[in-house]
Amino acid sequence: MMEIIRSDLFLLTVTIGIYCGCSTLYRRTRFALLHPVLLTFMAMIAFLKIFSIPYEHYRAATEALNFALGMSVVSLGYLLYEQKEQMKGEILPVLTSIITGCIVGIISVVYIAKYMGADRTVMTSIAPKSVTIPIAVSISKPLGGEVSITSVVVFCVGLLGNIIGFWLLNKLRITDPKAQGLAMGSAAHGVGTARAIEHGAIEGAMSGLAMALMGVATAMILPLVEHYLY
Repeated sequence: MMEIIRSDLFLLTVTIGIYCGCSTLYRRTRFALLHPVLLTFMAMIAFLKIFSIPYEHYRAATEALNFALGMSVVSLGYLLYEQKEQMKGEILPVLTSIITGCIVGIISVVYIAKYMGADRTVMTSIAPKSVTIPIAVSISKPLGGEVSITSVVVFCVGLLGNIIGFWLLNKLRITDPKAQGLAMGSAAHGVGTARAIEHGAIEGAMSGLAMALMGVATAMILPLVEHYLY
């Protein structure tokens, strides 16, 4: 029985099945705490603990999902192509918003953590919170950050942005689709972009663009300013 449970096909099937079930539940309830990413995350942790399955084994078994994730990110380029007419003449506003968002995002989280008594390792780990996990980890690790802290914080930031991002933007009367897309992609990376795509093609395209540019900007700016932050 355990051989079946530990098999690659079973683990992959369970992961996809739980996510699909959680997605159905979320669509019916629209309750923020029942977000499918959060529920699937918690359910798989419990599953691996109950059956004593090492994370390394689970990660290897579900490598196909990592491959599909990479393909989905690349597919955002098609959204950009579809909305190319909407983006003409927007280079300066886009770059300005991304650079501003990058600097403010880094400084704000570092000084909040510093005020709360966090040490340098923690501050370095959470500084790239607004970019997708592979990029965030590759930025924080060489600077002395802890990969596990970076991964968890980036995941939580993306999930929070997905849940409350558009609600907060509407409360602040930011209703322009381009502005909403840029905000979601630059603050909540891939998870926020998934939410933006649900709202509309323009929001999704701008969010995908912001997510990519935010990764580049953070990778360039954070190593330059890191010595002056602490």
